[in-house]
Amino acid sequence: MQQPAPPLATIAAALRRERERAGISIAELARRAGLAKSTLSQLEAGTGNPSIETLWSLGVALGVPFSRLVEPLETQVRVVRAGEGPRLRADEADLVATLLAAGSPHTRRDLYVMELQPGPARDAAAHIPGSVEHIVVGGGRIRTGPDGDTVELGPGDYITFPGDVPHHYEALEPAWAVLVMEHR
Repeated sequence: MQQPAPPLATIAAALRRERERAGISIAELARRAGLAKSTLSQLEAGTGNPSIETLWSLGVALGVPFSRLVEPLETQVRVVRAGEGPRLRADEADLVATLLAAGSPHTRRDLYVMELQPGPARDAAAHIPGSVEHIVVGGGRIRTGPDGDTVELGPGDYITFPGDVPHHYEALEPAWAVLVMEHR
């Protein structure tokens, strides 16, 4: 899979905006997210290379959905062509998530396409309280779900589970799926 760079300018602006909205310093946000202050400073300057895990940690620390950190400002009509959109890679698994649409503050849902390759699994930390994941497998086979309650899924299968508990994604063969992240 070709890996375009994450949307660094969008991430940098969003981190500054959300940190300032929360009224906390770079040092405090870094502490809450378990990151080095220098790493967060680089991200806010648009020079870092954040992973999905780093951005999820920052979203949880800020109390905002992941999408609020990577979604460009909204327009009336938006088209995301195949292979475009904010694409982020996981650190330890061959998983790429592309954000297709972020919910407004009133709808609080985000839509992603995930591409997964066999290899190490992605063990995801809990997201913000009230998060629920909805996944439909488009092709291939995956194992996913909350830790201790994972399920094997194939094309057309659907699963929903709490996203605010640790959970697991594993490609059993090359796969892709649509993820709707609901934030209640």
